[in-house]
Amino acid sequence: MIVRKTLSKMLKKIKIGTSGFSFSDWKGVLYPEKIPNHRMLEFYAKYLGFNAVEINSTYYRIPSPKSFELMAKKTPPDFSFSVKAFKGITHDPFDNRMEEKPDMAQIETYFKQFNESIMFLKEAEKLGALLFQFPVFFYPQSSTMDYILKIRDFFSDFPVVIEFRNIAWAQEKYYEFLRKNTIAFCAVYEPKLPRLLPLVDVVTAKIGYLRCHGRNPNWFNAPVSERYNYNYSDQELKEIERVVRSMIEKAEVSFIFFNNCHAGHAAKNAMKFAELLGIELQKEKDLF
Repeated sequence: MIVRKTLSKMLKKIKIGTSGFSFSDWKGVLYPEKIPNHRMLEFYAKYLGFNAVEINSTYYRIPSPKSFELMAKKTPPDFSFSVKAFKGITHDPFDNRMEEKPDMAQIETYFKQFNESIMFLKEAEKLGALLFQFPVFFYPQSSTMDYILKIRDFFSDFPVVIEFRNIAWAQEKYYEFLRKNTIAFCAVYEPKLPRLLPLVDVVTAKIGYLRCHGRNPNWFNAPVSERYNYNYSDQELKEIERVVRSMIEKAEVSFIFFNNCHAGHAAKNAMKFAELLGIELQKEKDLF
């Protein structure tokens, strides 16, 4: 009885899902062949049984508040959304390849628009986290650390998670910077390439966060559709499991998202991973 209660308490601290839910190549693989696009999220949450989703489309454009209102209403009460920040906030200001980079006034406009976009999720108590994923050319220095603090200050009412792509950030002094400023660190399980981060057992705030991107060795050269074409092996999932079990002990709530979404690999890996943790996904039957 004690073991069962302890397990039940632990599982309430875990949110498992995928980085997105609306993929045409999931039809006939995970979704019904003829499912209309507007029913995918409902099927994802109720039939596949995931209790969270990471919205990545917001990296390309900031959606209207109505979009999130509609999504929230299609999901169960305990469902959580993690929302990725617009590239005008995280990438464009630091990309030296751009002829004209946005100035701070433009960036602050993006801050306000992004804030307005996600407000319904917060009010509906379905906003799990805001993910700010910075590119490989975002280096640790005083200016970039100050920028992270600007984000924390502006979005002080939200749970902020930072994902780095440059291995230079994988140092204890930068983890301590995040801890000191109550900013959550995003652990990653991604290709073993020189500039990318390794999988590390680090939690810097109340939220634990892990993104599993696949391990495609052509990460920097492949088109996006192929970059995430990867199916984790059982051995790799067990490696992830060891870190997640440690994460669960340190964080109040832990988010685990699989981003290898090509051909449904992410959802299948997430289901298998839930089994490894002893989680039974709450699935409805005969939804369609």
